Amino acid sequence: MSAKVVDGKLVSRELRARMKDRVGSLMLKDIKPGLAVILVGDDAASQVYVRNKIRACDSVGVNSTVKRLATDCSEKAVLNELIRLNNDPGINGILVQLPLPKHIDEHKILETIRPEKDVDGFHKVNVGAMVTGNATFYPCTPHGVMKLLDYYNVRIEGRHAVVIGRSNIVGKPMALMLLERGATVSICNSKTPDLSIFTRQADIVVTAVGKLNVLEGGMIKPGAAVIDVGINRLKNGSLAGDVDYESVRTVAGFVTPVPGGVGPMTITMLLENTIRSAEITNFRR
Repeated sequence: MSAKVVDGKLVSRELRARMKDRVGSLMLKDIKPGLAVILVGDDAASQVYVRNKIRACDSVGVNSTVKRLATDCSEKAVLNELIRLNNDPGINGILVQLPLPKHIDEHKILETIRPEKDVDGFHKVNVGAMVTGNATFYPCTPHGVMKLLDYYNVRIEGRHAVVIGRSNIVGKPMALMLLERGATVSICNSKTPDLSIFTRQADIVVTAVGKLNVLEGGMIKPGAAVIDVGINRLKNGSLAGDVDYESVRTVAGFVTPVPGGVGPMTITMLLENTIRSAEITNFRR
């Protein structure tokens, strides 16, 4: 048996093609979606992520702007920039690239973004709406995972899903979104004594712990859908996920590669949220 490789690049291309049409419809009404990114410091990985996001905006016609602040800038400087963007009618989405320097309170920064411009889906208002099943913006990575499962017709309702990871960015919202769709959900983490007790029962496994080879082929049910959200940089500079890809692909029914699986979907869902924010603005006119 060989798993079907879940191609995040392919799905992203198809979704972005539809987004271009949505942006075109908005522009006929004199609305052009706009995304603002705040980048604090000179972290190399963060600069790459921001560059990829700006390139993605260009690909579908979304305006984008990047505000770069020095590593030693004050927390007040970041807050002032957020307040300015909150009040800018040309900005539909605001994203603060994480992580932030240690002297800046990440929670305070994220809670300053107006909920209707919180296209990362991290504000407590949007998190609360997700818990109650009434979300406007879902966090981008778990939202991308759900889109992949739907694209490949992976059944969710009535299935057992195991999420390995408990972060606010992926693990917790991922579990909530699967639960909302009717899955029975188990949440594990890097400290769970024997992951295989849970993963061998799972129809869907989502890994998001940033730990190399946390899931191997002998730990999963034959035919399971395995979604690898983890990113680990190897000694040779290449990237790998949480999953032992070669052993898992001989057992699973579906598996995502790293890179090329969930990564492209995360950025695509950022575009989705930004365009949706602009559409809501148009609706309120």
